[in-house]
Amino acid sequence: MSTENEGTAVPPAPSAPPVPVDAPAASTPQASEAGAPTTPIPPVPPHASGGAQGPELVHAGPARAYASAESGAQQGASGAPQHPGPGPEGAWPPPQAPGTPLYADGGAGGVGGAWGSGYQQPAPKPKNGRGGLVAAVLVAALVAGGVGGGLGYTLAKDNDNGSSTTLSASDSGGSVKRDAGTVAGVAQRALPSTVTIEAESTSGEGGTGTGFVFDTQGHIVTNNHVVADAVDGGKLTATFPNGKKYDAEVVGHAQGYDVAVIKLKNAPSDLKPLTLGNSDQVAVGDSTIAIGAPFGLSNTVTTGIISAKDRPVASSDGSGSNASYMSALQTDASINPGNSGGPLLDAQGNVIGINSAIQSTSGGGLGGTSQSGSIGLGFAIPINQAKYVAQQLIKTGKPVYAKIGASVSLEDSTGGAKITTEGAGGSDPVEAGGPAAKAGLKPGDVITKLDDHVIDSGPTLIGEIWTHKPGDKVKITYERGGQTHTVDLTLGARTGDS
Repeated sequence: MSTENEGTAVPPAPSAPPVPVDAPAASTPQASEAGAPTTPIPPVPPHASGGAQGPELVHAGPARAYASAESGAQQGASGAPQHPGPGPEGAWPPPQAPGTPLYADGGAGGVGGAWGSGYQQPAPKPKNGRGGLVAAVLVAALVAGGVGGGLGYTLAKDNDNGSSTTLSASDSGGSVKRDAGTVAGVAQRALPSTVTIEAESTSGEGGTGTGFVFDTQGHIVTNNHVVADAVDGGKLTATFPNGKKYDAEVVGHAQGYDVAVIKLKNAPSDLKPLTLGNSDQVAVGDSTIAIGAPFGLSNTVTTGIISAKDRPVASSDGSGSNASYMSALQTDASINPGNSGGPLLDAQGNVIGINSAIQSTSGGGLGGTSQSGSIGLGFAIPINQAKYVAQQLIKTGKPVYAKIGASVSLEDSTGGAKITTEGAGGSDPVEAGGPAAKAGLKPGDVITKLDDHVIDSGPTLIGEIWTHKPGDKVKITYERGGQTHTVDLTLGARTGDS
């Protein structure tokens, strides 16, 4: 399954549109050869409630796949399997998946590799080549159209005896004003608060993704894989639909959540943050509107519906250092490399998710050369989770993850999440004094439910845990010796991705 953070190498994509003359005098880094990257995501065990079969996921943006998906324990060794599938026992937090999902932002860090491979700009065509001929044909067509229109008007005027029944919009009082509840009305309000992000590493690698205004101070929320290339001294810019471009810097990023916050330098005073909705209240069948820069085509709007909720999605960054899991919103709105980090809106224009990954049938993941595209299976990080993460990043610069303090198997399974007999690096599978230990959980126990959510595998459990905050109380249902037990557990906290 490919997620917006596609795991396959992404073909070259057009560079971001030229900046108008009135753009602010902020430094304008050279466009990275990689545009909107998309990285394929490792297969994820099917969700108990009809979840995906764990196809290759590709990031919708330029960010690279990430592998930080542990739930309260040291992350596994860097050589962990790419997929959240069969993993060594004691991998909790889960070992990273080496695979690189394709990002939908098709660019920087995010989709610069598998998750967000850069979208390279095509080589310029000869001025006297076919391109010139096409342009000439288009111009000729326009001129011919103008001549024909003028002739038609003259004939109509000559034959008009005052009995014409044709009405124009001005005659009938018609208006081109779009109602607020229409897709056009929502797009008209939301587009000015979205940006096309270009990220470039110190080595010149990078890509293009999307982000949206989070507050009036200039904070922009996007995917981690979109800006990953610019984290360590790279270049980062954000361009608004009106063509104004601003330099930006990374405030904080969370590999596990695949969320990042950047801040505009010399931010304008008239920023309008998008309204955040409530992803917990989203229902299957609700209308959705996605905004992004698919394949470098900035300010693109697509529509669809919520196809499913609580989809377990796993991905990894190109370096294989951290595993990443999410309990995603699934939508059939068209999402492609370059969409990563962009807002998924409801019919009223409220943000309900952050577009992050897509499932692809290209089969090019893991080193393939073809660029994956939308087949109607897109995945977004629920905004309730992303909002919490963004606020933590703005406040401290570091992500905070909820944890149960136990290591679970990442093997494909439909029976639940099994607590391993050995933890990562030889540590205890159940952290002494941790949440799981206090709740009486032991190695060998198989967790089958978290509150009312069915747990069919380790990755699914991790994704569900990360939808909560440290300190939240949850009900864990588990099996031991053929008997089913239920216990209350208070989630602990882990700060940072390392």
